[in-house]
Amino acid sequence: MTDAPPNTGTQEFRTEDGVLAYRDCGTGDALVLLHGGFLDHTMWEAQIDFFARSRRVIAPDARGHGGSANATRPFRHTDDVAALLRHLDCAPAVVVGLSMGGGIATDTALEHPELVRALVVSGVGTSEPDFKDPWTTGVLADVQRMLAAGDAAGGVERFLDFAAGPTRTLADVAPEVVHALRQMAWRTLAKHRAGEPVATVPVPRTWERLPGIAVPTLALNGGVDSEDHLRMAGRLAREVADGRTAVVELTAHYPNMERPEVFNTVLAEFLAELPDAP
Repeated sequence: MTDAPPNTGTQEFRTEDGVLAYRDCGTGDALVLLHGGFLDHTMWEAQIDFFARSRRVIAPDARGHGGSANATRPFRHTDDVAALLRHLDCAPAVVVGLSMGGGIATDTALEHPELVRALVVSGVGTSEPDFKDPWTTGVLADVQRMLAAGDAAGGVERFLDFAAGPTRTLADVAPEVVHALRQMAWRTLAKHRAGEPVATVPVPRTWERLPGIAVPTLALNGGVDSEDHLRMAGRLAREVADGRTAVVELTAHYPNMERPEVFNTVLAEFLAELPDAP
């Protein structure tokens, strides 16, 4: 059984295609946190609590996730993020994203560069993934196959293997982290139906456009994440104008949840080095 969604004090931004739910905490320079696929903004609880002491932290639920409406027409996640930032008058912001959220963050730096002061991604390069490693492609294929066959439970449990990574099992991940990921995934799946059309519109030529990203960029990865995720994040850091990488050891695809103190420290150090916001 799925737990009830936590009461996290979300607000709603009304768009032409339903509402987008988001957290807005603290004051100061804006820090935007974009969650991974199947998940929602609650994956960032430890970061919201920590950074809202000194910054304005905005953590939305992507369309079709968490408290945000499902799409009824074609859309781009990056345009939702841009509309929210303009609505909140908080740009330029430091945009942080993990997995799917990291792809959206990179898209936003490409498509709406005036809104992005700095870019941080975790376990991802761009929104056009280049999966090659048999472990990663196997997990993704299994999840897709199980969900298409109506085996939601199997699909969720196979999806959770990303939390362990290719060299560990879920027994190596803190039970509270696994539980939180499982509940987020179930809440997202409950919003959708089998065979639902894909409404997301891809952003084109993301990899070849990376040299045009001029803002400081950090790829902050889990040390035992999959080869594919580490490779793509490393490529992004190399190809942008001002990129670097950092590692949270002993974590896989969700370093912010497994070792939040380390993740927060590295991110805080990166933020402290940025030029003053305009």
